[in-house]
Amino acid sequence: MHHEEDHRPWGYYRVLADEPDHKVKRIIVYPGKRLSLQRHRHRSEHWFLLRGEAVVTLDNIEIRLRDGESVDIPRGAAHRIMNAGTVDLAFIEVQRGDYFGEDDIERLADDFGRV
Repeated sequence: MHHEEDHRPWGYYRVLADEPDHKVKRIIVYPGKRLSLQRHRHRSEHWFLLRGEAVVTLDNIEIRLRDGESVDIPRGAAHRIMNAGTVDLAFIEVQRGDYFGEDDIERLADDFGRV
């Protein structure tokens, strides 16, 4: 099975599953980079770290994660992840909800001018 990569300024992701009730992505974040601070109206997310060191911001609380650890992102919560290590950060994102389109991203802050 071939999965296309969607490249962003912070890294890239591959969609591993896209079903009516869930979506699964494998996400890579380059060292020192972070995703935008964002929230979603239609989905919650579960992040499982495969490799690296992360700092997750969840509603103004910083959570440090390492390989094998995970965090749940409730629907509507402001969140972002940063690669705090020196190797590519890899994690699995499982989305649950009623809509999984990229236009369900409300950016609150962004290092790359996409707000």
